[in-house]
Amino acid sequence: MRSVSIVGIGQSDVGELWNRSAREIAYDAVSAAMAEANIETADALFVGNMLSGVLLDQEHLATLIADYCGLTGIEATKIEAACGSGAAALRIGAMAVASGYHDVVIVAGLEKMTDTVGKDTTAGLATAADAEYEALHGLSFVGLNALIMQRYLYEYNVPLDAFAGFSINAHRNGVNNPRAMFQRAITLNDYLGAPVVATPINIMDSSPVCDGAAAVILVPSERAHEFTTGHHRGAVQILAGAGATDTLAVHDRRDPLFLQAAYDSSQKAYGQAGVRPEDLDLFEVHDAFTIMSALSLEATGFARRGEGWRMAQDDEIGINGRIPISTMGGLKSRGHPVGATGVYQITEIVQQLTGTAGANQVANARLAMAQNIGGSGATIITHILGS
Repeated sequence: MRSVSIVGIGQSDVGELWNRSAREIAYDAVSAAMAEANIETADALFVGNMLSGVLLDQEHLATLIADYCGLTGIEATKIEAACGSGAAALRIGAMAVASGYHDVVIVAGLEKMTDTVGKDTTAGLATAADAEYEALHGLSFVGLNALIMQRYLYEYNVPLDAFAGFSINAHRNGVNNPRAMFQRAITLNDYLGAPVVATPINIMDSSPVCDGAAAVILVPSERAHEFTTGHHRGAVQILAGAGATDTLAVHDRRDPLFLQAAYDSSQKAYGQAGVRPEDLDLFEVHDAFTIMSALSLEATGFARRGEGWRMAQDDEIGINGRIPISTMGGLKSRGHPVGATGVYQITEIVQQLTGTAGANQVANARLAMAQNIGGSGATIITHILGS
């Protein structure tokens, strides 16, 4: 198996992009990544997306994007793993290059979520849950996370404002991300005064519905120099990639307060990369809801069970903290265009590991992890990257 490196990245803005079609948003990201890698074509395009068929009446999405980006003729496939679709596409793309089947692969993530009314978007997101035993009974995606968070507060006797630090950190970092949907800091009072969405989750606990696309270019590491000569960013190596699953329905889990798939995929990734949690310089968590930040930190070895929230309260997750998370705003501030999120995480890690993260630069960042969650923890994919 060959080592794989990222030699180009691209992002669209994240937000309510009503004046841009899905194909145009994808073009923004893909063309920027191709320009950075100085390529005019590729062997394959893998696109992470969850909801194009449900919300846009458009399947055959990867071929549409290949067509619009002037890549007609190449292999193109859409990859779906709910909110983990972006990382799933990266896994497929990396395996294609590592195996030798392809030499140059474009991986993109795309989601267009704001062209539909709220109830339709909510129903679309609910397809990540168990249709017959969860969604059929009216249990929305935020409702599932609210049940998990409520149980966490009860089991560990945690104060309700314990999760505020996750949102405050994300928004503080989002201020300096020109692509972020929300570029405004928030205070504890903002968090405490936020309207409740599903008890105990409030708006400040929740990532927004939005549109966006991100892309990366993958090549064999031994050829990375061919694509990075003359541009300001060097190559970043994919040191590990691993996916794992849990039961789709939360009620079927042995312990709903432990992200077993986060533990399993991170343990595999640590083993592949030959590192430990304490070796990492930053960690891009899947903070779709603040409860997921706490559970992710616990499952990946940064905090003991029931104490992940303390890391936010003690600001151990800030840019200068023990393990910086959501360094460019995370899902909460940058935004969560679901199928694109996993690729946004990777592009932001590339910025960190190449010293191009601007005001949010983590000092001496050399090793980073990204974890992308599909559903309420049913699919979790972990990648570790090194400069």
